[in-house]
Amino acid sequence: MTAPQGRHSRVAIIGAGFAGLGVAIRLRQWGITDFVVFERASDIGGTWRDNTYPGAGCDVPSQLYSYSFARNPHWTHSFSTQPQIQRYVHDVVDRHGVRDSVVLECEVTGARWNDDTARWEIQTSDGAYTADIMVSAAGPLSAPKLPDIKGIGTFRGPIFHSARWDHEFELAGKRVAVVGTGASAIQIVPSIAGEVARLDLYQRSAPWVLPRMGRRYTWLERLYYRRVPGAQRLARIGVYWVRESFVLWQSKYPPLADFFSFGARMKMWWVIRDRELRRKVTPGYRLGCKRMLISNVYYPALARDNVEVVVDGIAEIREQSIVADDGTEREVDAVVLATGFRITDSPTYDLISGRDGRTLSEVFGAEGMSGYKGTTVANFPNLFLMIGPNSALSYTSAVFTIESQINYVIDAVRTMAAGGLRTVEVREDAQTSYNRELQQKFDGTVWNTGECTSWFVDENGHNATLWPDFSFRFHRMLKTFDVEAYRTTRSE
Repeated sequence: MTAPQGRHSRVAIIGAGFAGLGVAIRLRQWGITDFVVFERASDIGGTWRDNTYPGAGCDVPSQLYSYSFARNPHWTHSFSTQPQIQRYVHDVVDRHGVRDSVVLECEVTGARWNDDTARWEIQTSDGAYTADIMVSAAGPLSAPKLPDIKGIGTFRGPIFHSARWDHEFELAGKRVAVVGTGASAIQIVPSIAGEVARLDLYQRSAPWVLPRMGRRYTWLERLYYRRVPGAQRLARIGVYWVRESFVLWQSKYPPLADFFSFGARMKMWWVIRDRELRRKVTPGYRLGCKRMLISNVYYPALARDNVEVVVDGIAEIREQSIVADDGTEREVDAVVLATGFRITDSPTYDLISGRDGRTLSEVFGAEGMSGYKGTTVANFPNLFLMIGPNSALSYTSAVFTIESQINYVIDAVRTMAAGGLRTVEVREDAQTSYNRELQQKFDGTVWNTGECTSWFVDENGHNATLWPDFSFRFHRMLKTFDVEAYRTTRSE
C-alpha cells in the first residue's frame, strides 16, 4: 500500500485548544518545527471558543488555569471568565509563534495507520496529509451530547446546546426551558433568570453546589504579579496544594466528604427557605461522587418567583411545549440543552483506525475504554491521546494533566529521534497490567461508593475517566517516556 499524495509532517496534531496548542508550543521550544495543527473551526481556543453562553467561566482558580510556562499576570479575577481565557489563548499562541502552524477550517474526517509506510494517513476537508506521529487533542468537551427525547425534532422555537449558544435569540420576556443541571446550567440559569419571563429547569438529579470562594484582584496585586519575579509562581503553588488536598476525601478517606457537604447544606438551607424547593435541590448521594460545582448565585436564582425546578423528567417535547413525566405540559419559547458532552464515546474515536483496521471506538467498545498512562493505546502505533482514558481530574486543573502528557509526548518524540525508532506502540501486557493496578485504586473511593450514577463510571462499574490519585503522581509518572513498555521498530 502506498500513502496518498499529500502533505507530510513529522507530527500532526488534531485540535487547537489548550492541549493541541500546548503540544505545538513545546515542540517548537524543543526545536521541532515540522508539525501541523488541524482545527475544524475558524478560530483557535477549543472549549473556550465554543462555550460563549451567558455567565460562561472557569470553575478552576485562574492561577492554575494557564500553562506553567506562560503564567498570566493579567487575570482580573480569581476565577476567570470565558472572554479572558480566550484572550489568554490567543496571546500565548502569538507570543510563542505557532499561529502559522495551525490550519483553520480544516476538519479531520479520517485517519488510519499504514503499517507498510509506518505513517498516519489523514483525510481532511483540506485534502490528504501524512504524518509519522499523530496527537489527538480534540478534547473531551468538543462534541455536545444531545438527549434522545421523544418529539425533540418537532419543536418550532429555538433549541440549542449550551456550547452552541444562539446569540441572535432575544431572551428578554421569553419562556425558556433549561435541560440539565451540570456545570454549564448553574452558570446559565443565574445569568438569564432575571431577564426571561419564566424559566423551567429540568433536573434529573440535584448537584452538589459549593460556595464560590472568588474575588476580584486589585490593581496592586496584578502589579505585584507583573513586577515581582516568582510571585505568581508562589501563588500558583499555594492554590495547587489546596486543590490537591481534595484527594484526601475523594479518594483516600471518603467519609471526610460528609464534613464538607455539611457546609454546602448549610448554604442551601440559608438561601432556600421553601421546603419543597429545598427537597428538590438536596442531593441524594455523597459529595464528590459526581462533578462538584461552585456558585454563590445558583440557589438564589432557583428561589426566584419566575423559576421552577422540574424533577419529574421529560416525557415529550411538542411544537410549543414540554410535557413532563407526570403529564404536566409547560409552554416554552426556547429550549437550552445543558446536557454535557460525549466524553467516553467521542466521535473522534470513530475516525482513527489502528494497525489492525479497527477504530478506537471499536476497540473501546469491545475491550472497554482503557489505555496506557492516559496517553497511548495498544494497536495504535505513534498515536498519543490528550486527556485520554483515566487522565481527567475532578478536583484540579485539566491544564495540569495536559502539561503532564505534553512532557510524555515530547520525550517520546525525542526518544524516537535519538534511538532511530520508526514506531512505538505500547505492549498489550504493559497496558493490561497498568489498568489492573489502576482500577484497584478506585476501590473505596467516593466515585465508586458515593451512591450516584455519573459519567465517570460506566454501566459495568468501570471508571474509564478519572485519575484516582494525587495529580503530582500522574505528573511524575509521565515525566519521561518509558520506551521499555513499548514495542518498537527502527528506521531503515
